[in-house]
Amino acid sequence: MSELVLLKDVQDPNLMTVEEYRQTGGYEALKKVLLEMKPDQVIEEVKKSGLRGRGGAGFPTGMKWSFIPKTSDKPKYMVVNSDESEPGTCKDRVIIEKTPFLLMEGITISSYAIGSSTCYLYIRGEYYDQAMILKQAIEDAYKHGYLGKNILGSGYNLDVYLHRGAGAYICGEETGLLESLEGKKGWPRLKPPFPATSGLYGCPTCVNNVETLGAVVLIIQKGGDWYASLGTPKNGGTRLFCVSGHVKKPGTYELPMGIPLRSIIYDYAGGIKDDRKLKAVIPGGSSVPILTADEIDVKMDFDSVAAIGSLLGSGGVVVMNEDTCMVKALLRISKFYAHESCGQCTPCREGTTWLKKTLQRVYDGDARPEDLDHLLGIAFNMMGTTICALSDAAAMPVRSYIQKFRHEFEYHVQHKCCDVQAAVRV
Repeated sequence: MSELVLLKDVQDPNLMTVEEYRQTGGYEALKKVLLEMKPDQVIEEVKKSGLRGRGGAGFPTGMKWSFIPKTSDKPKYMVVNSDESEPGTCKDRVIIEKTPFLLMEGITISSYAIGSSTCYLYIRGEYYDQAMILKQAIEDAYKHGYLGKNILGSGYNLDVYLHRGAGAYICGEETGLLESLEGKKGWPRLKPPFPATSGLYGCPTCVNNVETLGAVVLIIQKGGDWYASLGTPKNGGTRLFCVSGHVKKPGTYELPMGIPLRSIIYDYAGGIKDDRKLKAVIPGGSSVPILTADEIDVKMDFDSVAAIGSLLGSGGVVVMNEDTCMVKALLRISKFYAHESCGQCTPCREGTTWLKKTLQRVYDGDARPEDLDHLLGIAFNMMGTTICALSDAAAMPVRSYIQKFRHEFEYHVQHKCCDVQAAVRV
């Protein structure tokens, strides 16, 4: 079994107070940072670790921090993205529920590194219980001197504010999130300017994921070289993989970056439920291209998954067995993105709607043979044509499902029914 580092203490049911967290070594990293390290030293240690953003994009965290201006006549903001809305993903929820002070400590270290004295923690609206846990954790951190004025006698000040979203998927996109924080419609912004120079309220802003900030604590505790050694080159550390679908043991697993997808499915998630055959896997949340059963020997790091035409994304591993109708699976995904499109960009607003409608015709047996190429054409024209990546997120599954399982789609068109479901009934 792989050693747990980020989740090493999650089995402790009492790890919900500052005192209990400190007994596990909590806040020692923060003490080291505030009393022994300069902000630039923290950034360099994170760069050395190879930590890449765990929200989905996989951008190097230390480099992202270094984009924040060293001096500014405007305030600098740290923003925590806990909008966790990607289907198949629930990793941040585990951290919040099981070890909230790991996140609190990571927030303070990261805010110090970029020179911010104000942090906003944005959590999805559906996470009410989780928001209450964070509210209590923030209050406790203030009470014990880990937030507020002159933290640990260092002279560093930090205030953290909790903000609940309203349930929109689009607010997981960092600039849509910033718009929402400002009290506006959560429409993503044109870039440039980028948040590092003009983010929240037009000020320098860094947006980081919950898992990313938790990893920062470990990096400071044991060093960037140690963290890098846990993964693969340019992909340091461990990753939280959320495994769902047709597996015997679904759950959230902390595993080294670069572990083969086959090992995640069969060694950790127990293999396919009812010992059915594996058909396909989504490796990084519903928005990424699907992989076939023949592609699961890929190493699960950002570069290796990208090399075979998919994305590691949020680490949401969705497993599908041989009885899965790929037309139905794709239709469900397309309905989600059509519903969640904010409507700001025409290719996304219209494209997601037409993908949904056309796939519905295919599934219902009302489609024409040319509709499959029509779907591919719509998806092609949606790619790279919008302000944010939601249009791409809707288009990529369509392209990969049809390209890799075209025979199923053609069967629906030609026979007005599903060959997979017919076989299951027999």
